[in-house]
Amino acid sequence: MNNSGKRVYAIINPISGVGSKRKIPKMIEDICKLENCDLKILFTEHIGHASELTQQALDAAADIIIAVGGDGTVNEIARAMMHSSALLGIIPKGSGNGLARELHIPMDTKRALDNIFSGVVTTIDGCKANDKIFFCTCGVGFDAAVSQKFASEKRRGSLTYIKNMVEEYLSYKPESYELLVDGTTIKEKAFLIAVANASQYGNNAFIAPHANIQDGMMDITILAPFDFRYIAPLSIQLFTKQIDRNSKIKIIRGKSATIIRQKPGMMHLDGEPVMASCEVQINVIPSVLNIITPATISFTQEVQNLFSEVTRFFDKRIPSILR
Repeated sequence: MNNSGKRVYAIINPISGVGSKRKIPKMIEDICKLENCDLKILFTEHIGHASELTQQALDAAADIIIAVGGDGTVNEIARAMMHSSALLGIIPKGSGNGLARELHIPMDTKRALDNIFSGVVTTIDGCKANDKIFFCTCGVGFDAAVSQKFASEKRRGSLTYIKNMVEEYLSYKPESYELLVDGTTIKEKAFLIAVANASQYGNNAFIAPHANIQDGMMDITILAPFDFRYIAPLSIQLFTKQIDRNSKIKIIRGKSATIIRQKPGMMHLDGEPVMASCEVQINVIPSVLNIITPATISFTQEVQNLFSEVTRFFDKRIPSILR
């Protein structure tokens, strides 16, 4: 891409990742100077502030808006950018980084930043659950309860997520749901219903392995009640992109869905837990957001990414989690 003269706004969540206050802004400044871009750096101060800052950037005719933070920050910025011509660049600094992982955006800060100025534009779908926007997944039931528990954890990652799944399983009771998908009614007793625009929650936990974030459809995953012996295979299949092979899983595709349950309860949106009413109406919003993604994804690069993440996982996370 020719970036000369473009207006670039970097919106940074200062509590997301070490170095966000000094190192990352300097890296952005350096590359923008090299690319001859007009740069403005803004820091978020509270929940919802990222959306406000994004609107300011759009009002100032920003060409590229860089989101530096986790899924919550990215979601706030992305939903404010819907239907705009501005391009979203992501520097993932959260624990799950669902949208970045789905689009193969590097987890390494330097490589993610390089991608913003050398990548291609990918237009993705969004979804609305009642009046709230999400881009990867939303869900009710067990996964919403796990998300609420996971949100309070000081340490994040795949092992923490599995630990929370096991702990929540011991007390969680399945609910009865009525599910309407493109006019067809299904009644199920389920542990969870996950509505997926993308294939994963984040952290490479693939709840809908064949979901496509650009096809104008949602993959609705229903997990039937299961006993304790299913926890290990479900967990392994979740992180190996094979959960659709499990006999307890049913996946339905559709453009719209309504979930009806007996009482209000927790729902998650891109991993963020929120309270929701008895009835949740969900719709796809096609081709709503322009994101800068890698021009090419090589097998070698994917293996390097995986090796890097596995190395960090064993070096830093297992000792603290097993304390």
